[in-house]
Amino acid sequence: MARREHDTPEPSLRERKRARTRQALIDAAAELFERQGYDETTVAEIAAAAEIGTRTFFGYFAGKEDILFPESDARARAAIAAIADREPAEGPVDVLLRALDTIAESDADMVSPMAAVRMRLFHTVPAVRGKALQVQLAAQREIAQELHAAFPDELDRVAAAALAGALTGAVSGALDALMDEEGADGVDTDRLRTRVRQATELGLRPWRH
Repeated sequence: MARREHDTPEPSLRERKRARTRQALIDAAAELFERQGYDETTVAEIAAAAEIGTRTFFGYFAGKEDILFPESDARARAAIAAIADREPAEGPVDVLLRALDTIAESDADMVSPMAAVRMRLFHTVPAVRGKALQVQLAAQREIAQELHAAFPDELDRVAAAALAGALTGAVSGALDALMDEEGADGVDTDRLRTRVRQATELGLRPWRH
């Protein structure tokens, strides 16, 4: 299947306003979680800090645990789009690495203040750890299903699930180690992306033919 070119239309004024409000909520939540703690921060406080009403908050996020993972769906969609747009000569590992490169270029969340806060909360707040594992498992299952459908002769359902798990595990493990090693304020964006790419290549190496 030849890779398709996607024309991305310019966002409308309404879409740009929604994007700004959504980002304001994410920034406000990251600052409040960092300053006063996750359990101590309420949805009402996040909404007030972003200068919107509490009811409006729920038009963007289902709850404060969801605001910790603002781009999780986008990452899964990027992987699935890469699988759908694969070139005939591309294997499963090639496709996943290309998806990772696309995400690294466009996903600012991976190196955002929220990413550092999220990683610290993962280690200290059981509810956040549970939500993170839920998000990761959902992405793995979705990617695994698409891999199996795209490469049925190479990957049965178990192998596709293992490969998807290797991808998500390598990325999350590398980010955890890098954040712990360098601290939230010391992470170099380019270095982080390079190290995550290297870690993912290492994690997927056994799947290379």
